[in-house]
Amino acid sequence: MSSKKPTKLRVIPGNWLEPFDFAGCFPHPENPLEVDIGSGKGRFLAARSGKYPDVNFLGIERMLVRVNSSGRLCERAGRENVRLLRMEGYYAVNYLMLPESVDNYYFFFPDPWPKARHHNNRLFNDLFMTALHRTLKPNGLLHVATDHLPYFEEIHELLKADNRFEETDPFIPDDEERTDFELIFAHKKIGRCSFRKKTNRE
Repeated sequence: MSSKKPTKLRVIPGNWLEPFDFAGCFPHPENPLEVDIGSGKGRFLAARSGKYPDVNFLGIERMLVRVNSSGRLCERAGRENVRLLRMEGYYAVNYLMLPESVDNYYFFFPDPWPKARHHNNRLFNDLFMTALHRTLKPNGLLHVATDHLPYFEEIHELLKADNRFEETDPFIPDDEERTDFELIFAHKKIGRCSFRKKTNRE
């Protein structure tokens, strides 16, 4: 079955300039919402959503072929708790996510933009941290993994310096949940960290 065939799981907001209620796109909108930024071909989404059917999973991916490929994978697996958005992750978090609507964010192997002149294109910066804080629920988590260790150190230091978050044990995927990128870079050291959004009382 061609990965170019449109997926039925794709979400298309009616207005791309205002926050969108992604929870309302799921059969059970009351369930927790977890968001995979840069969801790729959907290996993590398909595995994780199968283990946690009472959690809603939104995959955000800018490449259409990957959106359709991951959508077909999840459709064949019967994952009714998965939806997919074709959009750049920075824009989606900054402009489309409702305040305090996300329980967990996953950032696996974000583009490191290794050339110095391209560093401004990297996902994590102070503005993005504010958007993450705004859209995460209290005690919500964000998980990061990358094989590009200089970029990992940059992200890790940025998170550690932000007193709105506190570090916790890193998320370790099981074998079924490992992304295609992680399988490709299995021979390399992978940096991992996880942080929790503090509550107002902390």
